[in-house]
Amino acid sequence: MADLLALLQPRVSDRESLQEFIEALEDLAPGIERDVAALRKSPADRALIASLFRALHTIKGDAALCKVDVGVMICHPIESLLSRCRDGEVAFSELLAELVLLALDRLELTVEALATGRTVAHLKLPELVGGMEGMATAPTHEIPALATRAIEVVTGFKPVQAGSDTLSAGAALIPRTAPADISVDLQFFRSLALQFELRSPTFQGRTDRILRLAQDTNAIAGTPVDANQLEAAVYLHDVGMMFAPESVWLKVGKLSDVDKRQLHEHPGLAAGLLERMPGWAAAAKMVAQHHEMPDGGGYPAGLKGESISPGAKILAIVDAFEAVMQKHSHRGQTRSLVRAIAEINACDKQFASEWIGQFNAVIRKMVEPG
Repeated sequence: MADLLALLQPRVSDRESLQEFIEALEDLAPGIERDVAALRKSPADRALIASLFRALHTIKGDAALCKVDVGVMICHPIESLLSRCRDGEVAFSELLAELVLLALDRLELTVEALATGRTVAHLKLPELVGGMEGMATAPTHEIPALATRAIEVVTGFKPVQAGSDTLSAGAALIPRTAPADISVDLQFFRSLALQFELRSPTFQGRTDRILRLAQDTNAIAGTPVDANQLEAAVYLHDVGMMFAPESVWLKVGKLSDVDKRQLHEHPGLAAGLLERMPGWAAAAKMVAQHHEMPDGGGYPAGLKGESISPGAKILAIVDAFEAVMQKHSHRGQTRSLVRAIAEINACDKQFASEWIGQFNAVIRKMVEPG
């Protein structure tokens, strides 16, 4: 049984070791997400299950080595459950996929909070770890109900249910007639974004960087944009690029007029996907408008000023910032950061002035010592 106090008030015995663990986690997390996405398509693939198990085992070992006890407590029960999957006792399912991603998400948020001196009470770690511990030793037929309960308690949303009472491999999902399950939709959107990242080594980690900047910029302004809608927009804003030839959107040199026309279609493609899913109209609008400019010089509709949604204005800034950081990455982290900030602030016609100040405040917090 996990130590309740250690989950509610985890301690940091060595900040340097904590940072080493955070860096190791950042390296391993994308691989875990890719394995989960692949297992959703091939839940009986023993090699993928073994790969996922090894990644969780490595994270647990790193946490123990770096004295991040809370990391061990989060990883251990999910590792035990995956061991049962690896042995063929329990079949991997959509519920388990969601649980693994939820555990990874909470671990990332926990170490981030520890690094910045924030509380973790809102993450509901005792409920998560307790639920997973129960699943790790429960009879197979009880696992779906325990997983559903744990996910709902921690996230506040019901997960998509498997089409049977047991964790049968490849179980069909029950069609949803109620409003979209936000947490499941966001995980799906994230999996698409991570597939986009795989198209180029320079894209690795861009989704999380853009998401962090967008969320922080929105938060520092008092969260006027719905956080879930903004997160969905971040995940899908560039997914439409995958429908254009890679020779175009990975092109290093100057784009031709034909290239530009093809690229200008990508916001509409991703927005069209969101528009066809209940509950994501606001995110669809952000995606469709994230290349519009306050002076009307953007695309695809040439919108101006207040006609552009606030979420799209945030997304335009943070997306451009990420692009400039990548372009100047050869200069080193500090110089590329300075260059990116300078370029964003110089483009008074391209970006909404009312959001530049909020964005600058977020960047200042990022670079402040300590």
